[in-house]
Amino acid sequence: MTSTAETLRPYRSYVYAYPHKTAYRRLPERPALGELWAGEPQHALSLYLHIPFCEVRCGFCNLFTRIGSPEGLTTAYLDALERQATAVRRALADDARFALAAFGGGTPTYLTAGELERLCDIAEQRMGADLRAVPLSVEASPDTCTADRLAVLAERGTTRLSLGVQSFLDEEARSAVRPQKRAAVEAALGRIRAAGFPVLNIDLIYGIDGQTEASWLRSLDAALAWRPEELYLYPLYVRPLTGLGRRTAEISEAGWDAQRLALYRAGRDHLLAHGYQQVSMRMFRRLDSPAAGDGEYACQTDGMVGLGCGARSYTSRLHYSFDYAVNATEVRGIIDDYVATEDFDRAEVGHPMSGAEARRRHLLQSLLQACGLDLAEYRQRFGGPPAEHFPRELAELAARGWLAPGAGRLALSPEGLAYSDAIGPLLFSPEVRALMEGYEAK
Repeated sequence: MTSTAETLRPYRSYVYAYPHKTAYRRLPERPALGELWAGEPQHALSLYLHIPFCEVRCGFCNLFTRIGSPEGLTTAYLDALERQATAVRRALADDARFALAAFGGGTPTYLTAGELERLCDIAEQRMGADLRAVPLSVEASPDTCTADRLAVLAERGTTRLSLGVQSFLDEEARSAVRPQKRAAVEAALGRIRAAGFPVLNIDLIYGIDGQTEASWLRSLDAALAWRPEELYLYPLYVRPLTGLGRRTAEISEAGWDAQRLALYRAGRDHLLAHGYQQVSMRMFRRLDSPAAGDGEYACQTDGMVGLGCGARSYTSRLHYSFDYAVNATEVRGIIDDYVATEDFDRAEVGHPMSGAEARRRHLLQSLLQACGLDLAEYRQRFGGPPAEHFPRELAELAARGWLAPGAGRLALSPEGLAYSDAIGPLLFSPEVRALMEGYEAK
């Protein structure tokens, strides 16, 4: 941990899962999936299907994705996805049940309407997920939100459609190396609303070169005009091997941090004043909206089944996936290997989860939500209070004023939420941090 006197950068890393894939390594023993899932609670699993294709690559993107697809590749990918689903379902208990599902990427709506039908069939017929009975979230881009695709998703039970807009201002989109026009975004939003999805989420990015508080609020107001049930506000990161990372020679870290922090606060306050509640540093939900995705599944405790070459799966003892890359050539190679795979019965790459790492993951993923961590639930599961297991880490957060007073819960203060991207990495174990630092980006 750092000294309380040390200034921490507010934007170190977005922590959406723990451990990160850069802490995963090849599993020499290649454990059989049936052994991994034997004895695991399977009454409330999450199902995630990954589609690694996009029509363009945004300048900030470091996701596992390929731009375009040669003739026949999407069909071959869905063939492999079906083979994997068959193998994974065989490894699960007969009474395994899914509590929610998601299609991510990449851009799932890169697939044609017919291919989206097949994707839903794989989830339902091969995996046994009832998409019309559980929350189903699907990610999309404006250019791929065609009426026929949206009709398929609506008919198959999609409850949440998440649209990556990033900015409603054309000049900011160009600056982020995201070629799109506001007119196309507005047209896509009109089609989405007409399709009748219960929850519309709009993703926006702050910290774009040339963005001001005034332009940021104009973009937010353009989003608010559609009354989205959810909004995600993402800080811009410039990472190695991305378009912006290659274009950027020097950035004043302190100045950029100050700009992003000011824009975050302006955006947060704007949404709170317009009838939204803060769910996390990034997520805001309209007060009168349904909560698509909330239910009996809890990411801190329940297992996840991931299908596709960029997906990860979680058991209590092992997190596993396929190889990871950002570089376009490496990504294409991993996709080609996945498509050629016939035997999906074993885990290839992963990270074993010790009891200590399970506690840390529970703390981290709970604390980064505005509601925080339920102390009684934590004690019941882990046999003691978090202060006993993480005395230095929690003392550090308290000394910085990042913990909020409250009975029965451990939660971040408003300033703590603002520093979520510093707090997440602070909570990594030394072992995971060493593995991440030893990972060679490719």
